[in-house]
Amino acid sequence: MRHLKAGSKLGRNPAHRRATLRNLVTNLVEKERIHTTLLRAKAARPLAERMITLGKRDSLHARRQAAAFLMTPAATKKLFGELAPRFGDRNGGYTRIVRTGWRIGDGAELAILEWIGSELKKKEKKRRRGAAEEAPEEQKEKEAAAS
Repeated sequence: MRHLKAGSKLGRNPAHRRATLRNLVTNLVEKERIHTTLLRAKAARPLAERMITLGKRDSLHARRQAAAFLMTPAATKKLFGELAPRFGDRNGGYTRIVRTGWRIGDGAELAILEWIGSELKKKEKKRRRGAAEEAPEEQKEKEAAAS
């Protein structure tokens, strides 16, 4: 029986689970948004919020603790330089989990784990070559009609 055994095992042994969560949090710090399964996002969320708490302390000990957990020095630098000051006046709740549907292959529920304040930016659609060539002609016709 698993009474009072909190947290998901994610189908891994403890060392593999720790490595997976460290990679997720490092990628979240570097990219500010990751697309993963819902269970992984829920497991990584407390660790990510703990990293922001360390970043807000901004002491040598906190930097060493964050550097020991995060996988790259660039992630540590970004955590203390950009992310932690962004949440200076906020008392927790630094991340958001947005459910995005189910994976085609195995039906796992997918989610986006992102920092609060890094809303989605719409990508500009690339036009086809034919559409790009037609657009200036249409603009000339509209200008001629307006004159």
